[in-house]
Amino acid sequence: MSTSITVRDIDAGDKSWLRREARQFGAPMEELVRGLVDERRTKTELRPKPSEAFARHFGADNGVDIPPLVRGGYRPLLSSNEGEE
Repeated sequence: MSTSITVRDIDAGDKSWLRREARQFGAPMEELVRGLVDERRTKTELRPKPSEAFARHFGADNGVDIPPLVRGGYRPLLSSNEGEE
C-alpha cells in the first residue's frame, strides 16, 4: 500500500532544501518527509513533566527564577511581607 504526501504552498527555499537533503541521504524526498514527520511525532508523544514544561517556558532563559526543588516538590515562594510576620 502506497501513501503519498502533498504539501501545498511550500516555500521554494524549503522545497529545494528538502530535495538537497533527500539527495544527500540517497532517498526520495517523500521518504525524507515521512521520516521527519515520524521523528516529530515520537518526540511530541513523550509528554514532559509539568515542572519540565514550566522550566522550558518560564525558566532562566526567559528571565524567571525557578524556586529550588525541595523534598516532595517545589516550595511555595514567600513574599517579603509574609516572612516578616
